[in-house]
Amino acid sequence: MTNAKGGAMKDAGSNKPKSKASPSTAKALSKDDIDDLADDSWDEGPIEPKKKKKTPKTETPAQPVVQPTPKPAGKAKFRRRHGMLLKSFYIVVLLPMILAGAYLYFVAKDQYASHLGFLVRAEETASPVEILGGITNLSGASSGTDTDVLFEFIQSQRIVRLIDDRLDLKSMYYMPSDPIFGVDQDAKIETLQSFWSRIVKVFYDSGSGLIEVRVTAFRPEDAKAVADAIYDESSKMINDLTAIARADATRYAREELSLAVERLRETRTAIQKFRLKTQIIDPQADIVGRMGLLNSLQSQLASAQIDLDLLMQGSRADDPRLSQAQRRVDVITERLHEERQRFSSEEGTVNGAYADLIGEYESLSVDKQFAETAYLSALAALDGATAEAARKSRYLAAYIEPTLAETAQYPNRLTILATMLAFLLGIWTVAVMVYYSVRDRK
Repeated sequence: MTNAKGGAMKDAGSNKPKSKASPSTAKALSKDDIDDLADDSWDEGPIEPKKKKKTPKTETPAQPVVQPTPKPAGKAKFRRRHGMLLKSFYIVVLLPMILAGAYLYFVAKDQYASHLGFLVRAEETASPVEILGGITNLSGASSGTDTDVLFEFIQSQRIVRLIDDRLDLKSMYYMPSDPIFGVDQDAKIETLQSFWSRIVKVFYDSGSGLIEVRVTAFRPEDAKAVADAIYDESSKMINDLTAIARADATRYAREELSLAVERLRETRTAIQKFRLKTQIIDPQADIVGRMGLLNSLQSQLASAQIDLDLLMQGSRADDPRLSQAQRRVDVITERLHEERQRFSSEEGTVNGAYADLIGEYESLSVDKQFAETAYLSALAALDGATAEAARKSRYLAAYIEPTLAETAQYPNRLTILATMLAFLLGIWTVAVMVYYSVRDRK
């Protein structure tokens, strides 16, 4: 029986291919699939797996995902980069601060300050015409334009050169033991101007027009001397501006007066030449005299003709008085004709007809009169412009005289050190942040 079963099993094994299934595969096959495989014959060809019947599944509630608990960070360790950062802090921040503090407190010399304050005032007095009209114009406000010019002038190279020529700034601020706050004795004007901006601070309030100047020096007398020189040069500059403004205000009037004077001189020269040529001082007076002569000749001619008529009526024809009276009439007539020819004929005088002479003289007289009128107008305009310019004056008014210090207040060591510390810390912090940013990108 055992053999029969074994033979049957052997025959069955010989007809069917052997296949081994893993436990997982066996578990994956359902009961229906196993039955289908048992019923199918091996001679019908390859077995096609049947589609799995869809059975409704019951939804199971989702289980919450449990995150694994992170391990606590280990204890921080001092690494090499930390040492590099600490060394950079010592080199960039701490060491410069120690050197700067040592220089400021043990090497730098004390400095004294002199203060000066002033403003530019423009006084404009009303003219008499405005006073009579009830209009007054008295302005005591400072001129903004002049103040701006003065503000730039105090910081310019020109005032540095002027005060250096006056006080010898290089010798005054030469300090071999303090090379940072001093100046070289052989410094050029450009170096001296850069040093000037360190010792002279100018504070300008554009609203009120006030200018305040602070001058520092190693000695209080030197600081006051520089402040006095600044005030003197500034006052001189304002006076020069006032003179230039006055000259500009009267320049056109002076030019007009010069032209009027030249024109009047030319007309007078022309009249003088006319008198020398004609030998007539005043043609008007001369013509009046000649007209009197004509009138006299006409009267004499009338009288002679009357006498002649009387002789002709009461005497004979051979009377010698008739010939004498006739000759007298002829002479007077000829003289009268010659005098009249002088007024109209071109050969009337040596210089031509009297009509031409009178016309030329009248033309010269009109030119002279016009030149004199223009001259008087230009002279009046110049006087008015001069008076108007004189009423407008600018001057420098000091509300703080140059002071003489008794206590050294500069250099301000704490402020310099605090500013330097903030600057160095900023540089070091930015450098560290850049380093870590580059390191994190790698």
